[in-house]
Amino acid sequence: MPNKSVPLLGFAFNDVLNELHQLVFEGVPGESPAFELTLLEREYIAYVLACYYQCEHCLEFHERAIKHARRKEKVPDWSWQDELISATLFLHLDGSKLSDIEWMRWVKTWSDFSKRINSRHPGLASYLAYAVGIARNDKKLMNEVFLSISESIEDNDRIKGVIRDIDGVVIFMKAATSKNRSDSTIINNLRTRGIEDL
Repeated sequence: MPNKSVPLLGFAFNDVLNELHQLVFEGVPGESPAFELTLLEREYIAYVLACYYQCEHCLEFHERAIKHARRKEKVPDWSWQDELISATLFLHLDGSKLSDIEWMRWVKTWSDFSKRINSRHPGLASYLAYAVGIARNDKKLMNEVFLSISESIEDNDRIKGVIRDIDGVVIFMKAATSKNRSDSTIINNLRTRGIEDL
């Protein structure tokens, strides 16, 4: 049996990931700037990225975190999980692979759909889309969605903070989902060589 107490990348790496999680979701007094997005908004973004990257561990973790944040903030009930999964379906489509006419139709359909999410949580649909745009370096999507974010936020410091918060979640989630999705495969690969003690 492998030694599960020692992570493959070592304790120091896991400590760095834990510190990054703290910076992105909880903040560190004196080290991280004040958040512009609420914890719930950041968790919604994390959930969509977990869905996008198909990381079951991250989906479960951020689903629990959303439920906790929703209880704490006492927000009205809505079908957030279904709507975020639907948003992920929309955002899987890479606009760079579409013709101009298809892209314009996608933009219109996304705009119509995003009103459902934004009616429950203003601006959230654009934050989700911008996060996926960052994650896959989709300049077309980022440019389109930034217009929506920019139209809804007048203050330049606030918009800078919103983009910073989104980017922080993406950076953390890309690292975390890559690690959480691939650990079991790496362990199984090593076992084929008889390597059990990590």
